[in-house]
Amino acid sequence: MNFIRIILFPVVPIYYLITWLRNWLYDTGIKTSKSYDFPVICVGNLSTGGTGKTPMIEYLIRLLKDEKSIATLSRGYKRKTNGFVLADENANSDTIGDEPFQFHRKFKNITVAVDSDRQNGISELRSLNVQPEVVLLDDAFQHRRVKAGFNIMLTTYNNLYYKDWVLPTGNLREPRSGAKRSDVIVVTKCDKDISEAERQKISSKIKLTGNQQLFFSYVDYATKVISESAELELKDLPEFTLVTGIANAKPLVDFLNEKGLIFNHLEYSDHYNFKVSDIETIASNDLIITTEKDFVRLSDNEELKSKLYYLPIQIKIYKSSAFNKTVLEFIN
Repeated sequence: MNFIRIILFPVVPIYYLITWLRNWLYDTGIKTSKSYDFPVICVGNLSTGGTGKTPMIEYLIRLLKDEKSIATLSRGYKRKTNGFVLADENANSDTIGDEPFQFHRKFKNITVAVDSDRQNGISELRSLNVQPEVVLLDDAFQHRRVKAGFNIMLTTYNNLYYKDWVLPTGNLREPRSGAKRSDVIVVTKCDKDISEAERQKISSKIKLTGNQQLFFSYVDYATKVISESAELELKDLPEFTLVTGIANAKPLVDFLNEKGLIFNHLEYSDHYNFKVSDIETIASNDLIITTEKDFVRLSDNEELKSKLYYLPIQIKIYKSSAFNKTVLEFIN
């Protein structure tokens, strides 16, 4: 914890009270939430980011796309447009944001849209000629004006929400009690061989309520890196430069180090807006590996096209059959 966060600790009770009061107003019905008569699934967290929401949305897309017509609805963080935008053949990270653009590039048979007003975004989606049957809300756990039918809350293994504080000293957007709104809690970015005893220990700390369920997941890295036109075996990579603009690059860095790969790391902040000078610095390297989220923002630069690759990831869920059954039962 850095010094500035420590000295801002007196602000914590104020932030806590404001966010708790806001939730209380919604919980008691003084402020109203809109419910829907079709499946709306929210994927979110209590913390400020880096919990693996994008891979979880992709997991749900793969699970559901052959069952129902799917739409994703995101805020479109740091996009250069306003209001409701529906992804089309002209979409890019500037018009819809990097993560929605990633969904749009990867999954051709789903609808991808962005709107900071999720209630309006759902209304726009349902007014389309072909209505989506299921809407996946990306990072909308604190968007209380919409009452999703099913809430999946993510928390990372190395920064579990019940050990954290609210902003500005900690990373929580709201008090820990907000976890009670979730139907499913997923502990993400676990060690691949996390023991049953460790899972039970975490479960006892989380203290599930009612019909809540708890699952654990880990990141599964691909064995190849991919460019617009080529693939390279990860194990055969020569020395390279790693470029990241994500909330927490440590798991990826640790993975690459465990593989014995040699690289230098250019680390930028989450959703970083790469400047011309940044592109020049990155392009001065012979081989560049990045995340898929960063790839969709960087690959349009001509000076990077021949040397830029990304490492695909997917999440794997322990007891995935039980998780899948829970989600499928909700949408049906």
